[in-house]
Amino acid sequence: MITLKDSITKENLLKAFAGECQAWRRYELAATQARMQNLEVLYWLFHYTANQEKEHAEVFYNHLKEFNGQEISITADYPIDNSNNILELLQLAAKHEAAEHDTIYKSFGDKAKEEGFPDIAASFHMIAKIEKVHSQRFERYAELVQNNKLFENETPIEYICLSCGHIHNATGAPQICPVCKHNQGFFVRLEDSPFGKEKILTL
Repeated sequence: MITLKDSITKENLLKAFAGECQAWRRYELAATQARMQNLEVLYWLFHYTANQEKEHAEVFYNHLKEFNGQEISITADYPIDNSNNILELLQLAAKHEAAEHDTIYKSFGDKAKEEGFPDIAASFHMIAKIEKVHSQRFERYAELVQNNKLFENETPIEYICLSCGHIHNATGAPQICPVCKHNQGFFVRLEDSPFGKEKILTL
C-alpha cells in the first residue's frame, strides 16, 4: 500500500489547502469592497462563505499533520480576482467554486481513493458538494445584481433587515430601515436569510 509521503494525494492536499486559504482571503477582500459600496447584504454573503472556506482549509491541513516541520513542493495555478466591480467578483467566485466541484476536488478525491486514503477521499468529495452550493449561491446573487433585482421584485415579497430584524413586505426593500435607520444595503430577501421563514418552519 502506498504511503501518504509517496503519494500524489499529499500534494493535492496542499494545493487544496492553499486554494481554500486564498479563497478565504479573496472573499474577505470582496466583502470589504461590498461594504464600501453600502452593500451590506453582499458583505455578509462573502464573509459567510469565507468562513466556510477557512474551515475547508483546516480540514485539508489536518490531513497533513504527519508532515509537521517539513516542506512539500507543489506547482499550481490560482485565480486573481482583484476588482472593484461587485458583479464581476460574484461571477468569478461562482466560476471558481464550480470548477472546484466539477473537476478539481472530484479528481483529487478519486486519486485519494485510488491511492488508498478513503478518509481523505471523503473530505474532497464532501467539500466538493459544498463548493457546488457556494457556486449556486454566488450565481444567484450575481443574477440579482445584474438584473437590478437585489432589492426589487416584480411581486411583493418579504425583506429582512440584517441589522435589527425588521421585516418589510413590498416589491422592494426600503431605502432606509424604518426601525434602525440603516440603509437599503442591509436588507436581504427573507427566503435567502440563514433563518428565513421557510427554514424556521422546517426545523
